[in-house]
Amino acid sequence: MKQFSIFLFLIAIFTLTSCKKATTNPPQPSNQSASPPAAEQLAHSEAGVTASVEIKYLKGSIGSALGLQMRLAREGEKLSGSYFYQKSGTRIDLKGTIDKDNYVTLEEFDASGKQTGVFKGLWTIKQEEGTVSIAGNWTRPDGQRKTAFSLHEEPIHFSGAAEMISKTIKESNKKLNYEIDAEYPQLTGLLSPGFEKFNQEASRLALREVNGFRKNLSEASSETSESSSGSTLDIGYTVALATDDLISIQFDVGTYYSGAAHPNSNSRVFNFDVKKVRTLKLGDLFKPGAKYLQALSSYSVKDLKRQSTAKGADGMLDDASIESGAGATAENYENWTITKKGLGIIFDAYQVGPYAAGPQYVLVPYSALKEMIDPTGPVGMYL
Repeated sequence: MKQFSIFLFLIAIFTLTSCKKATTNPPQPSNQSASPPAAEQLAHSEAGVTASVEIKYLKGSIGSALGLQMRLAREGEKLSGSYFYQKSGTRIDLKGTIDKDNYVTLEEFDASGKQTGVFKGLWTIKQEEGTVSIAGNWTRPDGQRKTAFSLHEEPIHFSGAAEMISKTIKESNKKLNYEIDAEYPQLTGLLSPGFEKFNQEASRLALREVNGFRKNLSEASSETSESSSGSTLDIGYTVALATDDLISIQFDVGTYYSGAAHPNSNSRVFNFDVKKVRTLKLGDLFKPGAKYLQALSSYSVKDLKRQSTAKGADGMLDDASIESGAGATAENYENWTITKKGLGIIFDAYQVGPYAAGPQYVLVPYSALKEMIDPTGPVGMYL
């Protein structure tokens, strides 16, 4: 019995020890977990870590030199990329750092690898939009020729090698006394059929405006005095959204015809479905039969009145003009853009107020349209 008791005691101790080992050494998880998207992550095998990479597209100026476009990749404290001026198109390489206080230092290099300048500024994030801006001073490598620069982020989010650049049409005609300066977007890189079609349509839109301006001047050439100030056409654009699926562009067209009291400005929009390779109409965003014009009008009228009241005497918009120009008609809602937060509605000068009030803008949030938007349509992802 004594030997049997000792035997049972040893078995008990062995059992407790085995349980303890099983508890403190659980099975290890598999290493075959899903990797982050390649466009957003960069693996460093030598360090055994993975650091996220942010790609930012910025636009701005250095001093009076406008039309600067920059592509920056941020990987932790490291920055790299390039920039160019729209007038020249020559790329200038960049590399630098951003410190814990968000101060940026970017060194620039020409094609031969020679350093040609330094950007030093502050990286700021706008809390409401979540967009980045960088402002500071550019100098030569020796610190000379200090010049202020300012850059703001554009809502461009391509996952692949595509990149958006600006093309220009510049023309001067002494006989008809006019000048043309038109700018329009084009995509470069490894392009899909949808991106190729976007380039064709964006170019066609700009050329249509240019040709229309030329035609008007040609027909009125006999009435133009050589001593009068010349006519001008200026076209610029703003990117409302650019992704692998959708691209939304607002064109601003400014015209002045010789002898007129003042210049005119108006908007053109280009909303393109990259996946389905088609230009979008406003109705394409909504369910069949949805009364979206009434919903857009109701929100816009209220918001325009709110904006005018907030500006006080400078508002210049009266209720009657707002209700007429923002009424629920297709003509009033020809100019619209797509953003991640809602539909941007542009009301040109004269549409909802006097010329002096200028164009007006209303952002209609998707939450105000959620019952009408087609969840499987172009903007369904933003609901």
